Amino acid sequence: MNTSALSAVLVSAAALIGLAACEKKIEAPFERGVCFHVVPLTGGAVKFNKVADNKPSLETCAASLEGMREHFLALGGTNADLVGAYQGSFLFLGRTGVFTGQTLDGARWPALVRTQDGRLAVPSAVRQ
Repeated sequence: MNTSALSAVLVSAAALIGLAACEKKIEAPFERGVCFHVVPLTGGAVKFNKVADNKPSLETCAASLEGMREHFLALGGTNADLVGAYQGSFLFLGRTGVFTGQTLDGARWPALVRTQDGRLAVPSAVRQ
């Protein structure tokens, strides 16, 4: 590769890094004890709708969101996945359980998994 081609590649890479740095990062609200439903909007933005106050833990927030998810499905909804937020963390609810992450599109870790009868439990409580 000649030096002009290498320079063009480096300039393009720097421009892409610069654009990525300008992209606004979506952060989960950190209101103590407040559980939110995250609604995606056009253009990559989101809206945080308050679901419940005075939730003492991530698990109780997840239970409120799970109730809402099941209610939507019982009404004929087809979206089995739901996103929520609790004290600076995102919650991702679906058929396999509840996962948590610090960003909307980053790594996710299991917080609650489904038991054989469909209930949610901490991962260590479920036998493999």
